[in-house]
Amino acid sequence: MFDGLSERLGQTVRNLRGVGRLTEDNIKDTMREIRMALLEADVALPVVREFIDHVKKKALGDNVLKSLTPGQSLVKVVNDELAAIMGEANETLNLSVTPPAVILMAGLQGAGKTTTVAKLARFLKEKQKKSVMVVSADVYRPAAIKQLETVAAEVGAKFFPSTSDQDPVDIANAAIKEAKIQHNDVLIIDTAGRLHVDDDMMGEIKRLHSAVNPVETLFVVDSMTGQDAANTSKAFNDALPLTGVILTKTDGDARGGAALSTRFITGKPIKFIGVGEKTTALEPFHPERIASRILGMGDVVSLVEEAQSSMDHAKAEKLAKKLKKGKGFDLEDFKDQLVQMKNMGGIASLMGKLPGLPNMPKGAMDQVNDKQMAHLEAIISSMTPKERQFPDVIKGSRKKRIAAGSGMQVQDVNRLLKQFTQMQKMMKKMKGGGMAKMMRSMKGQLPPGMM
Repeated sequence: MFDGLSERLGQTVRNLRGVGRLTEDNIKDTMREIRMALLEADVALPVVREFIDHVKKKALGDNVLKSLTPGQSLVKVVNDELAAIMGEANETLNLSVTPPAVILMAGLQGAGKTTTVAKLARFLKEKQKKSVMVVSADVYRPAAIKQLETVAAEVGAKFFPSTSDQDPVDIANAAIKEAKIQHNDVLIIDTAGRLHVDDDMMGEIKRLHSAVNPVETLFVVDSMTGQDAANTSKAFNDALPLTGVILTKTDGDARGGAALSTRFITGKPIKFIGVGEKTTALEPFHPERIASRILGMGDVVSLVEEAQSSMDHAKAEKLAKKLKKGKGFDLEDFKDQLVQMKNMGGIASLMGKLPGLPNMPKGAMDQVNDKQMAHLEAIISSMTPKERQFPDVIKGSRKKRIAAGSGMQVQDVNRLLKQFTQMQKMMKKMKGGGMAKMMRSMKGQLPPGMM
């Protein structure tokens, strides 16, 4: 998400950093660039106007103009205003009620509502240690109930059965009763969607809302619809007392207009964003971190959080001890590193969170992608345990067998072995204080403050 916006704004703020003195002229030029970048990202016009007015007012203030580094001070103003428009800080779910806490999910058909129910159930189970029950009150889409049952089983949430001939209010009330009996902490109700906002849909969801009185009413919206996502959110907010928004399909949205417009237009916080198809691909929405990411400053906090929750700490410790003792880094270790990276959202997700890396040339970024990582894993999986432990034995006939077994070419196997050899050399340098030496030698290549 935000690829285009990040590229345009990133270049604008990089130009500012070296500016020794700000004038009305260069501020005017900068504002023009920022306005164009936001409009191209499909940000709603009222949001763009408000953003530009606020930045301009602060840019001409004494704090910026009289600063020792006015360019960097203006970059901070842009960063702070981006975060402010999206909501300042993450707003968590309010679940501090007598169980079960009822969460009502609303949204149009095709926004990914049912999948988001499963993602949210998984998030609550794994991150907040809640016992979760889910139920479908969508009696119009034939496969909706079955789909929810399937994804609920995948994430380990309890599923309350319903049928298409039942009334949605009766389904919800029966589910609440059952959740109380089973002592579930949270009940998530999936509701029917339509292709567009209509009176029948609004009437039904209003009736359902008043019957169950949910603690959270979340609107699920497809971020790829741009500023239309914000407008649809407003239509639902006018009809229902929404408590928050979940933006889906943000991994396919290169513009980011919905994320920048929704909070401003609806007044409701974005609580989560869907960042992929897997049930693990749901992240709490942190405006200040997203703003930092847009400006190419990375998101190291999210990166560390992902590492802590996704990494196999036992394997990491085992590898550290192995390297410390001077034992070789083998292909089995290399494969483990690839799996760990995949568990953290893949190479694209990691690179997007590292400072400076989003500003790399596009060609360089394209050289490393998740498909290539999967190819490397497939090649290593086609090797015998002995070959993984002693890669030097992999010669002509073995290479052909490995290539055939992984569906790749012999040159792909050669490329992997070359990459592995380079990584093995790097790992040797880390032995006996080598890590510190290596970091010192890299000092000039790292972003400011990283050392």
